[in-house]
This record gives sequence, structure tokens and C-alpha cells, in this order.
Amino acid sequence: MSRRIAVTGIGMVSAIGNDVPGHLDSLKQGRTGISQLENFPSRYAGKIPVGEIKINTLILSKELGLNNKGLTRTTLLAMKALREAVVYSALTPEIIASKETAIINANTVGGMCLTDEMYADSRPETPPSPYIPSYSFAATAVFFQKFYGCKGIMNTINTACSSSANSIMYGARLMRAGLAKRALVGGSDSMAKFTINGFNALRILSNAPCRPFDANRNGLNLGEGAAYLVLEWEDDAQEKPIYGYVAGYGNTNDSHHASALSSEGFGPSLAMQMALDSAGIPPKEINYINAHGTATENNDLVESVAMKKIFGEVPPFNSSKCLTGHTLGAAGALEACISLLCLKEQQIFPATGFSQTIPETGLIPETKLTGIPLRYIMSNSFGFGGNCSSLIFSKS
Repeated sequence: MSRRIAVTGIGMVSAIGNDVPGHLDSLKQGRTGISQLENFPSRYAGKIPVGEIKINTLILSKELGLNNKGLTRTTLLAMKALREAVVYSALTPEIIASKETAIINANTVGGMCLTDEMYADSRPETPPSPYIPSYSFAATAVFFQKFYGCKGIMNTINTACSSSANSIMYGARLMRAGLAKRALVGGSDSMAKFTINGFNALRILSNAPCRPFDANRNGLNLGEGAAYLVLEWEDDAQEKPIYGYVAGYGNTNDSHHASALSSEGFGPSLAMQMALDSAGIPPKEINYINAHGTATENNDLVESVAMKKIFGEVPPFNSSKCLTGHTLGAAGALEACISLLCLKEQQIFPATGFSQTIPETGLIPETKLTGIPLRYIMSNSFGFGGNCSSLIFSKS
């Protein structure tokens, strides 16, 4: 990779912050956003903790200056984060609309966050619901296209929990293939009855704040959020602040099980090795791993096994999902932004909930704010169906 792809803007909204500065403050403090559900009624409210953004959907639409008629919370959160990334990167509406600009969005739930409402509103005896067009997982990308008048490549990626990590990889590959001069990449997912009920059926939701990589972990906390990155060629970004560079990436699929990874860690280890090969660096160059770390029994053990397989002596690592919850289609981009903030601050942010190592691997995640030289950071995102992606970001 001779020409370097720089990240010139990031935007974030999650349970720990409504913008980038808010996230940075929470990350440094190790402040968790895991709380009880408030924004919509659910039989699990007060029983299953979540990483919920405490902004009412109507207030969010007013804050953005948008009529929320027909726009789901997923799209509104996406717009909030994308706007922040665009501001940091100083992109004009004309540049965003240009055929040289690609926008690659990701989600898993999309408009299905309003499944109940859509079903009720779409009955023959009632007028058509304005939200019906938003049911598609591509609805957010379609909104971006209409809002900005985009002429460049538009796409939506839905590969479960690795969705927005793959959007970053895909955007970078479009640039390297000469199909785009720049790319706006990331993803969004909002809290929904559909999601809570579905994950509860899998019996992988914790009834307490989650504990990634802890021997006594008992499941994940669902979260909601959105995060976007602006990718530009380094020589086109001379006067812009650069958060870091996309140094490498890898994606694979172990096709082991619909909702579990193989115990040998074939998919995760291959994705990490592909990312290292793409970056042209040996494992010892990685200074920190932002792990997928869902706090489920399968994921944390398998990811630990895979990290030991690739690195031998595993570098400092932890999972930020103990703070944000698992934000599904937004997770890869959100954790990529957190990795870039680590590079910028030259600090590893603390994780919470850990007390005892997993007996089979003995790995200990970082639980304190730690300042060390950081040049290369790996960010892992592993999805249902075995879709595994690893990204590597570099300081210089």
C-alpha cells in the first residue's frame, strides 16, 4: 500500500457520548453508558441493562432540523454522526455530492426498529404508514443520497456485527481501485424491540453490566449508536487534521454456525492475519487490540484463542463494549473511531467489569488508563454467520 489513506474526520454518538469530545471524556474516565431502557416500552425494561442513548427520537429530529416523518431513529442517529465527521473533515455539500465521493453505510436492523408500528400502520383499513419505505436496511443510505444529492457510489453493507468494519474496508478498497477519490464510511443501529427480543431468544443477554473476557461473563448488553469516518488520500488532506491511517484490513468467514464462532478460531485468526499481511507488518508491531469482546461465552474464549494463535504473546487489549454496549451494525465503526482516539491521545482507555481470567487462556484486558507509545492498533469485529473482519490503523 504505497499511497496512504488518511482518516480526516470522525463522528460518533452512543450511550457514552453525543459527539467525539463527549466520547473522549467518557473513555478516559472509564464511564459506562450501560443503564435501564427508557425510550420505549418493553417487557424487559428494568430487567435487562442496555447501552441506550438518552435522547428522545423527536428531540433528536428537532436537533438535526429534520422532519422525522418517515425517518427512523436508526437514520437520525446516522445523520447526527455523519454530520460531525463531515464538519471535522471540512467537506462541503458540493464535495459530498460529487461523483468522486463514495458513501458506504452499514446496519443490521435498519428500519426494523419500527416493526411493530409498521405492522399496525400498514393494515388495509388504515392509511399507509410514512415509515414503510424506511423498513429496508438500505433506507439510511437512500436518505443520505437524497439529502446530499449524491452522484458517487452508494452502498449498504449488512454482515451482522462486522457490518461497519466492512464498510470501512470497502470504502478503502474503492479508493485503491480508483473508483472513488474519498469515502464516507460507517454505520448505525438503534435500540429496538425486534433486537432485544431476538437476542433474548438466543439467551445471550446479560442481566447485569457485561464483563468482557472475564471468566464469569454471562452475556452481552445491547447498545445503540452511530459512527462515521471520512477517508481521503493523504496528499489531498495536507491542511487537515489526520486522526490516523487505514493501514490494513482483512475479512473472512468461517461458516461454522449461524450465531457462533468455531472453537479453533479459524475465522478470527485468519482475518487478523490477513489484516497484518495487508498492512505489511509482523504481529509484534501491533501495540493494542480493540477486541470484539462481546462478553458472551463463545466469543471471548474464541477471540482469546485466536489472538494467542496469531500473536503468541498478546499485546495490550480490551473491549469497549463494556461501556457502549454492543451497537451491532455501528460497532465496527464506533470501535474504529475509539481506536483512532487512542492513537491521537497515545492512551489505552480502561475497560470495566473484569476480575478473573478465562482459565483456558489466562489473558488479562487493560482496566486502567494507560499511556504507551501507540503506532499500530488492530480493531476486531466478528459477526453472526462467522463473518470476521480486522482493521489496522496507524499513527503515521
